[in-house]
Amino acid sequence: MKNTFYILGIAALLFSCSTEDEDEANAPDNEPNEIGHEDMILGMEQDPKELLKEAYQQFKEGNDEASINLANKVLEYGRAVNDDTLVGGALSSLCRNAQRTFDTTRLAELSIKLAQLSESSGDQKWMMKRAHMNAEMWRLIGNMEKAEAYYIESMTISESIGAMGMFTIDHFNKSFVSTATGDFVEARRLITKYYALRQKADSTSEDAYGLIALAYLLEQEGDLEGALEVARVTRRLFEEQNIFPEPPDEKPLISVEINMLHKLEPEKIKTIENESLNQSVNDLLNRYLK
Repeated sequence: MKNTFYILGIAALLFSCSTEDEDEANAPDNEPNEIGHEDMILGMEQDPKELLKEAYQQFKEGNDEASINLANKVLEYGRAVNDDTLVGGALSSLCRNAQRTFDTTRLAELSIKLAQLSESSGDQKWMMKRAHMNAEMWRLIGNMEKAEAYYIESMTISESIGAMGMFTIDHFNKSFVSTATGDFVEARRLITKYYALRQKADSTSEDAYGLIALAYLLEQEGDLEGALEVARVTRRLFEEQNIFPEPPDEKPLISVEINMLHKLEPEKIKTIENESLNQSVNDLLNRYLK
């Protein structure tokens, strides 16, 4: 069963998105500045921070060429005006694009630049993002040892600098590593912690994104019906909220869906699908996580 997780193909790479925390963690931190005459001369007729947001949106929609072009434009501008926030944001954006094609060589090049930026600026945030992006890439490829090491690095930095968005989402991300390596106790702890942090940040939030990790955990534990139920509710909520998960997160969800279609009887699948129409995130957490 675990082999499916490692070799599942390009279908997982067609769409991508993120939770609010991931979006916050990768967005520039400063407020937008007015675009003045110097900016116009440099060809930046739009707010560069808005262009980075658009690059992320294009990435989420699978339009990598457009996303890369926007990020490179902001990168060139950021270097021209010595704006570390823009440079780091653009480099991080390009790291995401490298995931789509498993381009570890490109990721290594960008990682060096993020490390250099962190050293020159004295800002550990860029080392955190470097670690996070590497963790995502290696999890996507299937090298769980490398992924875990980078997640630990990212979480250590994010906690120390108070980057709670990244700290939160990496509990979700790292749970996949624990599940894939058979440490189900640790996976449950990480998913539970993820939801506790989400609740602390927004007590009214009913976050569906974390259900991907729960569906994968249930499948690996052998609860096939539970895994399919969680997966179906996840897809329904994503459709309602217009959410598309990022490549490393889509991969195990598709694995669950494919495996369940082969292992469960059609009538059972139909029953589960009908029941999933009325299930909420909290319903599933209370049933399967606690």
